[in-house]
Amino acid sequence: MATVRLLDKHDRETRALQHAALDLARRLPQLVVAAKDVAASVRHGVHGRRQAGVGEAFWQFRPFVAGESASRIDWRRSARDDRTFVREREWEAAHTIFLWMDRSPSMNFVSSLALEPKVDRAVVLGLAAADLLVRGGERVGILGLTRPVAARNIVDRLAEAMLVDPEAAAELPQADPLPARSQAILLSDFLTDAAIVEERIARLSSRGAGGHVVMIADPVEETFPFEGHVEFADVDSRERLRVGQAQTFRPLYVARLAEHRARIAHACASRGWSFVVHRTDGPASAALLALRIRLEGGPSATTGTGGLG
Repeated sequence: MATVRLLDKHDRETRALQHAALDLARRLPQLVVAAKDVAASVRHGVHGRRQAGVGEAFWQFRPFVAGESASRIDWRRSARDDRTFVREREWEAAHTIFLWMDRSPSMNFVSSLALEPKVDRAVVLGLAAADLLVRGGERVGILGLTRPVAARNIVDRLAEAMLVDPEAAAELPQADPLPARSQAILLSDFLTDAAIVEERIARLSSRGAGGHVVMIADPVEETFPFEGHVEFADVDSRERLRVGQAQTFRPLYVARLAEHRARIAHACASRGWSFVVHRTDGPASAALLALRIRLEGGPSATTGTGGLG
């Protein structure tokens, strides 16, 4: 006999996450092509920093990462602990970039004013940045997912890794401290508790790593153009909020958003990180160009669009 079971809240949320992941996977080939095109459009003038060899000066020991060559293991250091360690050289530490692209449910939001969903823009910018960085002599990896490499096919490698990422729905990256003198690029809408974002930035930078935070926003999220009776839907759940005269909420919403961004910007500034807002109604190439300037040590903004709008 056939049976019927009603989906509970957890089942509905799981199905929604699976659907979003499959949808992104279907679009990923087009996003890879877009990332390569964006990278090519700003490649002119990129100054490579590749040096001969990999550097001889010892920098630090770090835990061995699955997939690395066993020849890099320092067996003498590993024998003193219950973990396996790799001897990392100074040049390697100074030229390592860790990417993190938010693919959580809130990133699927897109309005009629935007050129594409926030998640697509985050993926395109992240992969395009990886292409530019590798061509400039850097090693790039996805935070918590892949080890940093300097491969010409870096865009395809990272895209393939994202397809099997078990933490694809995470709103923030893992909190493990990054190696000193490395850098992180975090691309997200950061629409989560500001205190948690502050704590995560502090943890990631606790050993001296630099970083660049790009807050991706749909234009509707900034302008709040709603009027009259409106029903708001939470993209992370099935919660609904019906309000009348939505325009009366605009001043409070704008103030809350400004306060939220100010806290994250302050958290970045206190660690020497850059912070910018990029709107999805602007071109991805402009955002990538501004990000490249920051990576090369140019002027960095702490608030506002900083040329990324």
